[in-house]
Amino acid sequence: MQGGGHGPAVHDHGLGADQVLEALVVLANGQIVTASPCQNPDLFFAIRGGGPSTYGVVVSTVIKAHPTNKVAAQQLSFSPLSPTDVPVFMDALALIYASYPDLSDAGWSGYGSWATSPVPIVPNHSVGFTHAIAVFGKTAAEAEKLFKPVAAKLQKFKSSLSINTTYSTFPTFAAYYTALSGVTGPVGSSSALGSRLLDRKALTSRPTVLKNTLQAIGGTPDQFSSSYIVFVGGGQVFEDAKDQYSGVNPAWRKTYVHNIVARGWAPGSDAATIAAVHKDITFTKVQALKTLAPDTGSYMNEGDVQDPDFLKDFYGENIPKLQQIKKKYDPYRVFYCPTCIGSDAWKVGASGKLCL
Repeated sequence: MQGGGHGPAVHDHGLGADQVLEALVVLANGQIVTASPCQNPDLFFAIRGGGPSTYGVVVSTVIKAHPTNKVAAQQLSFSPLSPTDVPVFMDALALIYASYPDLSDAGWSGYGSWATSPVPIVPNHSVGFTHAIAVFGKTAAEAEKLFKPVAAKLQKFKSSLSINTTYSTFPTFAAYYTALSGVTGPVGSSSALGSRLLDRKALTSRPTVLKNTLQAIGGTPDQFSSSYIVFVGGGQVFEDAKDQYSGVNPAWRKTYVHNIVARGWAPGSDAATIAAVHKDITFTKVQALKTLAPDTGSYMNEGDVQDPDFLKDFYGENIPKLQQIKKKYDPYRVFYCPTCIGSDAWKVGASGKLCL
């Protein structure tokens, strides 16, 4: 919530941070205060997307409730029929990415993933793409009609790709979430990741750059890279740009896709191997995404902890305002996290101690 908060209902109802109506916060001096549009509105702004763990301890919130709705969903996957068809796979992948802004404007949102190395994205294929996307308040027939222009474009790849599409409907959001979106991933994995928020310009204006970026983040087969597509922008996320109490990175207000790229390492890997993976994520893969979308930013909750530009990428234009709020409510810098507002005032010593 304090970093933004995404989920499968975000396109229709807004980011998690934008659901907060009021919060109870314990300040660094021990005082318990209410943060709302009427009480401590600057603190209310900061905790609604301006980063966690740095302004105070949020102990409770009052949030919005929304009526449920029927949901029509699509599951799409494709893989190359042979290793020589991987370039065709990349062309189809670029087509899907370029289609997401218009699909979002038509009401679609959801999640996807892909890999060009032996990561099990699609069963029985070492290279593959899949997504599960949905549109609220529609029937399966209506959803299929909305996706028809993209489906028609994909047909030109059918001689080189195995393409599978299914549609389904759910009576409530809860039923949809449980069936297709309620995935709990493993924790404590050994991996490095980075991300970038992609706007319409990044996704549609330079097709060659887009394809080159996808190839860069896909990496080589021995890297076991995987990418995750958080296709939840647009819709209410854009509308909530009008909210004067939203501390969310302004880049979210023009983002259609939040793209995550990750790599892992084998258990017992030495420090040099781990450092090389982190370096590749920061300076090759995330840098390629930055080249594609130079005017956006990154989502702090799934961003590169070693991003040298983390303040700009995670907080954007809100940095000066958030720094003032930090100074007001935590003047002695009691609260800290490595990539939070105020963390740039500290240095981490060789022993792990924080020094000013």
